[in-house]
Amino acid sequence: MAKNRNLYLMYAIAGLQGMVFYSPIATLYRQTAGISLFEITLIESISLVLMILLELPWGIAAEKIGYKRTISFCCFLFFFSKLIFWKAHTFGGFLLERVLLAVVTAGLSGTDTAFLYRSCKKGDSHRVFGIYSNLTMGGMVAAAGLYSLFMSGRYRMSAFATAAVYGVAALLSLALQEPDQMAEGEGKEKGSPLFSLSLLPSKKLLLLILAAALFNETHQTITVFLNQPQYLRAGMAEKTMALAYIAVTLAGLSAGFSARLTSRLGAGKTGSLLLFSGGIACLILTFTCSPLLSVAAILLLRISHSLFGPLQLELQNQAVSPQNRAAALSFNAAFMDGAAVFTNLVFGRTAEISIAAAMGFGLILCLSGLLLFERYKRKPL
Repeated sequence: MAKNRNLYLMYAIAGLQGMVFYSPIATLYRQTAGISLFEITLIESISLVLMILLELPWGIAAEKIGYKRTISFCCFLFFFSKLIFWKAHTFGGFLLERVLLAVVTAGLSGTDTAFLYRSCKKGDSHRVFGIYSNLTMGGMVAAAGLYSLFMSGRYRMSAFATAAVYGVAALLSLALQEPDQMAEGEGKEKGSPLFSLSLLPSKKLLLLILAAALFNETHQTITVFLNQPQYLRAGMAEKTMALAYIAVTLAGLSAGFSARLTSRLGAGKTGSLLLFSGGIACLILTFTCSPLLSVAAILLLRISHSLFGPLQLELQNQAVSPQNRAAALSFNAAFMDGAAVFTNLVFGRTAEISIAAAMGFGLILCLSGLLLFERYKRKPL
């Protein structure tokens, strides 16, 4: 019963934390406050550097103080960061919000998936990861729809509404229960002098991590920050952008089909297909100024990444040692964050040259990720 309760609560938290009402105009929100595209990506890079520094300490802390306490603390800090975003009017304000977000993301990274992995039945984790991702997307869809109906053009109200639902999510996190840490022999090596060495990913796993990092950052930058400039380039109105955002967010619900697709094609073929599809989406975005093609390409990028996310999480969880699972996953995330620091700055600079150039850079990252994943498949354990 405790495991089911944990899953339901985590699903609810994911749904609420997906309800970022200002998402359809996140870039415009910042630009209205005087923040440039390069400053936005600079803030993101600073946030990522901080995440890298905090990933491993947070993973170790989660093993010491418990996953439930870590998740609850991060949920409350998440709520506080949204309050700051609501009131931010300067570069410093938006930077502070992103600094807090870095602390939260580093704390939840690895911990939430390890918590879910321990809270579900054996062999059910891939499906659970898909549902968890889907509920985040479901929250985003609901928020985008409500923004379009009731908050269009009211940027600050959308930020306040976001902070409110994050407060509810924080309260729900208090009801979580610590899962059985010894179910798979996990936690038995705490205090071992080889603890830090056991966290290092194998050369094979590192290839997967880097491939996922390049795909993640391409998807994150284009679907969160560059989609709106691309829509403006295509001549779309703000209200139409909100509708496009809803469609793209709905496409994220495809994460629930990741396990089924993988069972049919196999993990190797599925991963390669999805990385290739992401590259095709970026190729289209590099050359098109058509509103319809722009939305279609971003839909393809979202679907490809949504299906890839649960797959790479499953592959990572299978590859890490059961001992200190959260710390090992956090260590992996630090490698991914490191790649993102570089890609964010390049995305920002190329976007100031032209949006097409930034999309071309996304194509290069997806193809590089595909090559890394192909090497991952062929490399022996």
